[in-house]
Amino acid sequence: MQSIDIIVPCYNEEASIAPFYTEVSKVLANVSQDYFCRILFVDDGSSDDTMTEIHKLVDMAGGDRIKYISFSRNFGKESALYAGLSNSNADYCVVMDADLQHPPELITEMLAEIASGDCDCVGARRTSRNGEPVIRSFFSRGFYYVINWATGMHLVPGMTDFRIMKRKVVNAIISMGESERFIKGIYSWVGFKTRWIEYKNVERTYGQSKWSFRGLWNYAKSGFIAFAVTPLRGVVYMGMLAVLAALVYAVKLWHDLHVHARHWEDTTTIIILMLFLGGVIITVLGLIGEYIARIYMEVKHRPIYIERESNLDD
Repeated sequence: MQSIDIIVPCYNEEASIAPFYTEVSKVLANVSQDYFCRILFVDDGSSDDTMTEIHKLVDMAGGDRIKYISFSRNFGKESALYAGLSNSNADYCVVMDADLQHPPELITEMLAEIASGDCDCVGARRTSRNGEPVIRSFFSRGFYYVINWATGMHLVPGMTDFRIMKRKVVNAIISMGESERFIKGIYSWVGFKTRWIEYKNVERTYGQSKWSFRGLWNYAKSGFIAFAVTPLRGVVYMGMLAVLAALVYAVKLWHDLHVHARHWEDTTTIIILMLFLGGVIITVLGLIGEYIARIYMEVKHRPIYIERESNLDD
């Protein structure tokens, strides 16, 4: 009998745990005759009663069906996904959120698609963003366009972390041990044949979203820096453009002086050039600093997460 692990990262999801298990159990009941299924919750250092709710599920359903890993603090969703995938040994891994915005009923369709043998991964992508602020949807679409152009990858607009993967895909993902992780980029980078199932956006029923605009901005920035070297190459052209602009302006000044159109005592030109070149230099140093900071964090070889408790060895 083949096995399926459902990896569920959680952060302050106490209100969602029980409803999530109820809905997923209905789906798993239809495939339990052919697959051994278990749910692996990864608690990302929640400050509420998320772990209490998970313990209740373990007592109710048994430790062979409900597994969990609890972090010592909040390490982020990317670390939670890595922990779940690296601690799974199932033939298939499903990754989904606990807030039920990823429809559990799609698991059956995903499983049928991947079992056909025509693909290595089946992902879900949203075809609408109903319920989301317009400005957030605008920036989201812009992000996919820019990162695809800058990196040469193909991130499908509307793609989510909700997917089912074969063991070889999971092994490829966890073999990438960088600390600064961008899972959407990793999915694209490792390759493999992916088939997409479309669904309409489902609004959150329980709890509140943990993603603020600032958090999404930092996430997008991390992904861009992790997979794109275009900004560093763009810095070269920016510097060349600044030098060219300075030379052109110098020629213009020389001409104005010889036709007596202006006097050299005018310091406005110098101030403008200083501000322009100073801005370019600061921008370049800041951009390079971002990359150096990532290198600095990677060479420390710190663990991606620290485990506080788990029942995986029970």
